Amino acid sequence: MTNTQNPAPGRLIALDAFRGFTIAAMIMVNYPGTWDHVYPPLLHIDWHGITPTDLIYPFFIFIVGVSIVLAYNKRLDSGLPKKDMYRKIVTRGIKIFAVGIFLALFPSFNFETLRIAGVLQRIALVFMACAFIYLNTGWKTQVWTGALILIFYWLAMTLIPTPGEGRPLLEPGINLAAWIDQQILPGRMWQGTWDPEGIFSTLPAIVTGITGMLTGKLIISNISRERVLIWLFSLGFFAVITGETWGLVFPVNKNIWTSSFVLYTSGLAAMTLAVSMFFIDMLGFRKGTGFGIIYGANAITAYVLAGVLSVLFYSLPLWGRSLNEHFVGGLTATGFEPKFASLVYALIYVLIIYIPVYYLYKKKIFIKL
Repeated sequence: MTNTQNPAPGRLIALDAFRGFTIAAMIMVNYPGTWDHVYPPLLHIDWHGITPTDLIYPFFIFIVGVSIVLAYNKRLDSGLPKKDMYRKIVTRGIKIFAVGIFLALFPSFNFETLRIAGVLQRIALVFMACAFIYLNTGWKTQVWTGALILIFYWLAMTLIPTPGEGRPLLEPGINLAAWIDQQILPGRMWQGTWDPEGIFSTLPAIVTGITGMLTGKLIISNISRERVLIWLFSLGFFAVITGETWGLVFPVNKNIWTSSFVLYTSGLAAMTLAVSMFFIDMLGFRKGTGFGIIYGANAITAYVLAGVLSVLFYSLPLWGRSLNEHFVGGLTATGFEPKFASLVYALIYVLIIYIPVYYLYKKKIFIKL
């Protein structure tokens, strides 16, 4: 669906910028000049632990949760029947999921190697689950729902023996989440025996969305904006500390989206949003935010464009090599470090994707799946 109207007046500019910079960062780390030469902070951690790159995906899901509140609260207040909202939620979720499947198939469209799980697929599932939860529960029930899911996931992963192993394990491919995915997840898995966007680990990912909804509820509350920011930063800091502490017994791990990972990343997301709101919405510091706002206006569109155009910029052979190989090789030949050349190409690709996104923004076209 394409909305050719201006963005709603009085919207939270900090959230728009946060969303845009997050999706731009996601594109940057997904498309380096070469995977053979990447700075460690721009790579996902192999297993336990966290890098700056591991923050990007949970930050986006957190933003999805905040956006649900800002969007559907207005519809609830206007008296729109929930039945109509349910239909639109499911329709939008199916569209996002379908686009994720399209990207998994593109460009070869080989269904035999199709990976059903994926980034957009998880976003679709989290969006639908969180939207239904928001329309039918209050914030207290949401707190309890999130807490119970995180505790359940922790106990299940650490107490239930991995079938075939005889004891609980948290190792790659031989943990409960991986086993469940192996039994019921159709198609190819990202790492053969496990998938970072698998079915069971989507449960705690839903809680990441719930933390965003709780943040959104705090933002639209009747308390002053100053108190909102104090509460948001304080609760975010508390979540980070709680996640770090929980991580001592249930390690912070993006690949299986551990409960400690949820609290740690949601806390950092809340603190980041609080700081952004303070400078952008309260103090009016807008310089440098335009890039993020424009990217954020068509965030999923930018992500899809990056996936589609990557065939041209990363796979299409030109004079024996792809564009990225020519660029990295040429810059390296002039004396630059390969990792630096790889990063420069990634940044250029982010700017290339910015061109069509900027055009859509200037034409006041905001594509909402």
